[in-house]
Amino acid sequence: MTPSLVAPPPWNLTGNGLILVAHFPESFVRQQGFLADYQRPAYRGWLGAVMLVDYHTSGVGPYRELLFIPGFFRLGWKWGFSISKIYVSTRESVWNGVENWGIPKEEADFSLIPQRDGWTWYRVSRDGANFLELRARPRGPRFPITTRLLPGFKVIQQRRNKLLMTSPEAEGKARLVSLRDIHINPARFPDWSGIQPRLVLAVEDFRMTFPLPVELSGP
Repeated sequence: MTPSLVAPPPWNLTGNGLILVAHFPESFVRQQGFLADYQRPAYRGWLGAVMLVDYHTSGVGPYRELLFIPGFFRLGWKWGFSISKIYVSTRESVWNGVENWGIPKEEADFSLIPQRDGWTWYRVSRDGANFLELRARPRGPRFPITTRLLPGFKVIQQRRNKLLMTSPEAEGKARLVSLRDIHINPARFPDWSGIQPRLVLAVEDFRMTFPLPVELSGP
């Protein structure tokens, strides 16, 4: 069903978020990573990410997001990242994400609850049941972060049997993060709680552009 707000690219987004970077073992990705059929033969590994994002502005207004990137893929003769599982908090973001970029968004409920001790509770749920919970606390000095440090950063997804490659650009300020009390239901999202991350960052006041994608050819 088409939503009340149709928002073609590009989108200019702002907000805050958590980024966890890790090497996810191939066995974990293939068994628990929610790979789509087109992603399975294209998966190459290396570093992936989990992101929890609170968008303050976007092409469809404020919304929240949880996503899993297993690692690198070779799709359409190109190397890039690909999202295998993603939830957002509004129907408008779901529909436009699929139509604009082939991002397989699903709707969920999000809760961010700051605590007096500096920790923040993050909870994501469907049908009234939490499937991801964690607490996070930023620490240390802020430093600049930008996608310009990752030349060739691409996201490749499939929409109606066609591959779309998008080159997002983002910049903001980041801090290191401590995590605790992580609980994940693997039926809804990859349970990475037993995997040691390489890096966890809180990105603050970021600005991001998600442009028009390019259609790819080839396997």
